[in-house]
Amino acid sequence: MNTPNFNLSNQIVIVTGGGQGIGFEIAQAMQASGAHLVIAEANASTGEAAAHKLEGDFIATDVTDSSNVKSMVQAVMKKHGRIDCIVNNAGICRNTPSEDVSDDEWRLVMSVDLDGVFYCCREVGKHMLTRGAGSIINIGSMSGSISNRPQPQSAYNAAKAGVIHLTKSLAGEWSPRGVRVNSISPGYIGTAMTKAALENPEWRDIWLSSTPMGRLGEPAEVAAIAVFLASPASSFMTGSDVVVDGGYTVW
Repeated sequence: MNTPNFNLSNQIVIVTGGGQGIGFEIAQAMQASGAHLVIAEANASTGEAAAHKLEGDFIATDVTDSSNVKSMVQAVMKKHGRIDCIVNNAGICRNTPSEDVSDDEWRLVMSVDLDGVFYCCREVGKHMLTRGAGSIINIGSMSGSISNRPQPQSAYNAAKAGVIHLTKSLAGEWSPRGVRVNSISPGYIGTAMTKAALENPEWRDIWLSSTPMGRLGEPAEVAAIAVFLASPASSFMTGSDVVVDGGYTVW
């Protein structure tokens, strides 16, 4: 029996939004598995700090700007000559009742959470298709499959549903040409943002009681899945949405 190969030695991996939270944890796990990291982050302070800690590169990137994404990819290609994996992690959430969501807020969430994922997939995909190899990992959410309660977040939910279906669509197109595309859908993960939201007792009680495992996930538990999807160990996986939610979506 062959031992699964999780080795990412010398792999060039881009993580968008990799300066903090789940993105940083993913980047750290990739680096620990041998990859060279490129942190593509809008926040220069956290992005530079993450790249320094991981001995990688930082490229200031606004995923909502397709020309900026194209420039980021060109910079990576110029320095490294290839891209083996991209993790499209950059995202935002707004908790506004749907009847009060402005056009600007709707477009902001869509532009970061869905448009940005597509722009990055498209630009990196061009290079991967030329090589006939590569792994694209999109960070979706369990919110792309269910409607969270009690907080209102219709824009976020709709965008993440789009990410999951975009993943499947690209996998169908690109996998025959050597490029795998998968997504990870986390549940409630113990990032600083989620922990701050848990200070609302109503949210905390419903979130935890609705999760069969009765706890938040750890960012490292999502990162482990990302390493798996980037590595040869997942070589027969494409178009999959891996849900990491402590069982939330089974009820």
